[in-house]
Amino acid sequence: MKACSDGNVLEELLQLLKLEQIEENIFRGQSQDLGFGNVYGGQVLGQALSAAYQTVPPERRAHSLHAYFLRHGDVEKPIVYNVECIRDGKSFTTRRVVAIQKGRATFSMAASFQIDEPGFDHQDRMPSVPGPDGLTSELDLVNRIADQIPPLIREKLQCRRPIEVRPVNPMNLFAPEKREPLRYHWVRAIDKMPDDPSVHQYLLAYASDYGLMGTSLYPHAQSFWQPAMQSASLDHAMWFHRRFRMDDWLLYEMQSPNAFNARGLGYGKIFNRQGLLVATVAQECLIRYHGDRT
Repeated sequence: MKACSDGNVLEELLQLLKLEQIEENIFRGQSQDLGFGNVYGGQVLGQALSAAYQTVPPERRAHSLHAYFLRHGDVEKPIVYNVECIRDGKSFTTRRVVAIQKGRATFSMAASFQIDEPGFDHQDRMPSVPGPDGLTSELDLVNRIADQIPPLIREKLQCRRPIEVRPVNPMNLFAPEKREPLRYHWVRAIDKMPDDPSVHQYLLAYASDYGLMGTSLYPHAQSFWQPAMQSASLDHAMWFHRRFRMDDWLLYEMQSPNAFNARGLGYGKIFNRQGLLVATVAQECLIRYHGDRT
C-alpha cells in the first residue's frame, strides 16, 4: 500500500467520513492507516457523528457527544456503524451509535442534537498566544527530525495531511522533555470546505483526538512514540458551542490536570480566530509505561 496519496487529501478524508448507507440506519466506512498501528480514534469519532447526522432532521445540530473506545480497530477492514434512534423531541434529538468490526463492537457513542435557540451567552477567554502566521507547520517540524523517526512510520508522518497543524510550543516527540502539561495547536483544513455545518463538526471531531493524549505525558518526559509506552484513547466527550469553519484557523488549547492508575485525563478548548469558544473536549487515555522508572 502506498503511504501517501497523490490526490486531494482533504476531499479523500471528507469522503472517508461521509460513509455509505447499506441499510436503514446502518452505514459503512472505510479505514485509513496513519501509521499508529490501529485505526486512529478521531476517524471513528468523525464517522460515528457523520452516521448519526444522516438520521437527524437537517435543522438540528450536534451539541454534544460522549464516546467509548472499546477495542482497537483494524486499518485493513471497513467499519459498520449501527445508529439507534433513541429520542426525537421538540427541541432535542438523541442517537446512539455502535461501530462494529469483525462482528464485535469496537466503539460506542451517544450524541445529542438541538434546534437553534436564543439564550444566555458567556465563555472563557481565549489564551494570549502567537497566531498561526509565522509558525512552523507540524509537517515541516517532522521533516527536520526525519532521521530520528523509525523507518516504518517515517513515510506516513511525512505525508501531506488534510488538516494542517501549527504548534505554538512544539516538542520533539521522539526525544521528549519534561514540561508543564499544556500545549497549543492552530489547526485548519488545507482547502475550502462545503458550507454544511455538520461536515465541519465531524471534521473537528476527527481532529479533536489528536494531541490530547500526548499532553498527559508531558510532565513525565514521555510520548506515545516511545517504545516503552503503551497508550490508547479510552473515552472522548465533545460539546459544540458555536458555529465555526474548519477551513479557517482554530486554536486548540490542551491541558492535562491529572494522571493516575495508568490513565491520563485531558481537557481541550477550541477557539476561532475571533476569540469565540466553539467547542470543549475531554478525554481519558490509557498510559502504561513498561520501561525502567529508576
